[in-house]
Amino acid sequence: MIKVGIVGGTGYTGVELLRLLAPHPQVQLAAITSRKEDGMLVAEMFPSLRGHVSLAFSAPEKASLAECDVVFFATPHGVAMAQAPALLAAGVKIIDLAADFRLKDRAVFEKWYGMPHSCPEILEEAVYGLPEVNREAIKQARIIGLPGCYPTTMQLGFAPLLAQGKPLVNEAALIADCKSGVSGAGRKAEISTLLAEASDNFKAYGVKGHRHLPETVQGLQAIAGRKIGLTFVPHLVPMIRGIHSTLYATILPEARHIDFQALYESHFKNDNFVDVMPAGSHPETRSVRASNMLRIAIHRPGGGDLLVILVVEDNLVKGAAGQGVQCMNIMFGLDETTGLTHVPVMP
Repeated sequence: MIKVGIVGGTGYTGVELLRLLAPHPQVQLAAITSRKEDGMLVAEMFPSLRGHVSLAFSAPEKASLAECDVVFFATPHGVAMAQAPALLAAGVKIIDLAADFRLKDRAVFEKWYGMPHSCPEILEEAVYGLPEVNREAIKQARIIGLPGCYPTTMQLGFAPLLAQGKPLVNEAALIADCKSGVSGAGRKAEISTLLAEASDNFKAYGVKGHRHLPETVQGLQAIAGRKIGLTFVPHLVPMIRGIHSTLYATILPEARHIDFQALYESHFKNDNFVDVMPAGSHPETRSVRASNMLRIAIHRPGGGDLLVILVVEDNLVKGAAGQGVQCMNIMFGLDETTGLTHVPVMP
């Protein structure tokens, strides 16, 4: 059994980790930390876990994290890098759901997150936890920087176009028009996510620059092996969970003959959690709700030169906790679908 610790178990990604790990056949939940809720039963805060999780929250200094096989950080940025050196020295693997180990360039991290990086040597060895791209590196990793929710949809949505060795589309002008439910903002009191503010409303934000942009560009350039240009505009929609990303790419004249539907189907044929839907489909966020599945549909309106890629995921599962469990499975030599075969919830 894999002994698992969770640092920061009171947020949305924390409770989602608990939901996924509690019935996992190869996992023993060993510790869940929260300084404020020290001693409170997890099921008291989250009644949905009654009968599934018997642990109580414990203050970080009381938790036996060094005795775990792997520790998930479902915490604000900056927490994982403060604790990573000691845990790695104790032989514990780390999966960070925040941004501490996503960006390989320390200066870029410090610019976008407004804090110094305290362990650049660990940042250097961290593996970006996108299994469909970095599966082999994840197998050998001690520390994973898990992708953000938006970047997962953008990177997987564009990946087949960029991984072909030569450009198929205008890679200097990729566009991502992305919408997320309010749970992506986290479980905190904030005016913009109050019911009266977010309900019956639709708005863009972060147009001048969003911290998921450099992460996504880094990932897309790693896939392509060359520079790319991306315009990314996120939007907040009045729903709880789910991301819908509409991606645009202009096909180059020499690639007009390509069957892009077949290209996507071939690219993802061995990926259990990416569903390339039939040509002309319109995937919905509810078709992936509470599951680790990401669905993609390819469109070429009027048979022209504009390729439109529709991507949906649950931001708390494939966009966060589920992807973390997928990485854990790979790191410990399990089938990566273990504990993740949930059927999406409808309606």
